[in-house]
Amino acid sequence: MFYFDPAYFLFALPPLLLGIWAQFKVKSAFKKYSQVATRNGMTGAQAALRILQQSGLGNVNVEMTRGMLSDHYDPRHKVLRLSEEVYGLASIASVGVAAHEAGHALQDKKDYFPLTIRSAMVPAVSLGSWLGPILFMVGFFLSGTLGSSLAWVGIILFGGTALFALVTLPVEFDASRRAKELLVSQGIVSQREMEGVNAVLDAAALTYVAAAAQAIMQLLYYVMVMNRRNN
Repeated sequence: MFYFDPAYFLFALPPLLLGIWAQFKVKSAFKKYSQVATRNGMTGAQAALRILQQSGLGNVNVEMTRGMLSDHYDPRHKVLRLSEEVYGLASIASVGVAAHEAGHALQDKKDYFPLTIRSAMVPAVSLGSWLGPILFMVGFFLSGTLGSSLAWVGIILFGGTALFALVTLPVEFDASRRAKELLVSQGIVSQREMEGVNAVLDAAALTYVAAAAQAIMQLLYYVMVMNRRNN
């Protein structure tokens, strides 16, 4: 059966190892720089508020949410949600993550095209990420034209997930770029403190690269299996 196919590991193992390494890097960097206090005593929430207010985004609220590194910006409700450690901790890691999320709010204000596309894709991706593999597996085990058609529908649906992961890359990279510039220009951190900010945000960016690699390689594996079956 295809899920015992040794070729699967050629597609799955490299991005899996990259993902494990990326998670280790981001947790390690966050832990390290969570213990390094900001020279001005500013917390993540305070840093986010300063960036938002000085960028003309006083309408965006900053709230605390539960969960480890669950930080995100909600463009529908104009709310920036920060995890407990980021919200209340006065550390280099906290202000870096908070500034990154504020960067997404700035993207929203400026109608940053990749963010608009990613937001529009969310409903379809939420469906395709779980339905696509199911349809692919069902179609694979069914014989004839119906089975092949169903499997390809599943591949197309899952393809949206891979595309979403690719679109996410410029969104996240740009948010980090904005964050780094604003943290210095608004005097939230010094150039010396930027070493820690760079370590945290660059490690976080690697997790998105790993997620994109995993989605693309899984999609390619599905395509390879169907082509091999047809031949």
